Amino acid sequence: MDSFVRRVQDIAIGSRYHLVRKLGSGSFGNVSDDSTGRDAETGDEVAMKFEHHSVEPSLLREEARIYQSLAGKPGFPQVYWHGQQDGFTVLVFELLGPNLEDLFRYCGNQFSLKTTLMLADQLLHRFETLHSNQYLHRDIKPENFLLGTGERGNIVYMTDLGLAIYGQPDYWAPGSTPIRDVTARHPQLLGTCRYASIQGHLGIGFPPAEGSSVEARK
Repeated sequence: MDSFVRRVQDIAIGSRYHLVRKLGSGSFGNVSDDSTGRDAETGDEVAMKFEHHSVEPSLLREEARIYQSLAGKPGFPQVYWHGQQDGFTVLVFELLGPNLEDLFRYCGNQFSLKTTLMLADQLLHRFETLHSNQYLHRDIKPENFLLGTGERGNIVYMTDLGLAIYGQPDYWAPGSTPIRDVTARHPQLLGTCRYASIQGHLGIGFPPAEGSSVEARK
């Protein structure tokens, strides 16, 4: 059992949620992803993320804020609790099922045409919702799209919004809304290497910038 688990396993997060297991760490090394917990009042499993309180600006706090601003919209997980506790910023939210990368492998690295079209339809709706609320995700990859569970098992959820920015870049509709970018102090990481654009690898905050349309056609 690692020191992180020993430190938080006996803590009642928000007076009702307990860590069950920690499965991995996020891209920045300061956020634990894919941790599961249990609601002491209902017995239901929940998803949990932890970020050390010294991380500033807090990507986890920003992720919670964006989820809450999208509350009630299809395909975005419900937040149960978030805040500071025992030296950590904590996010407790709806537990989801497998991600699209895992599903693709389970299907033998090939989706049927019907499955592809159904996924594409839902993914486009998620992007439409996100962009209509003036957010850019900036870490698009199969692992960040998860299926729901139970009766919602056919719904695709967009997750991991910690790198998202809010605002109106110059290639969107004109306006005076400022860009909100909590990753300004983390320029070395914008997205995931395998899927990031050239702009992202260069640490440029909100592609597509000039020339990106050419990049996309290559």
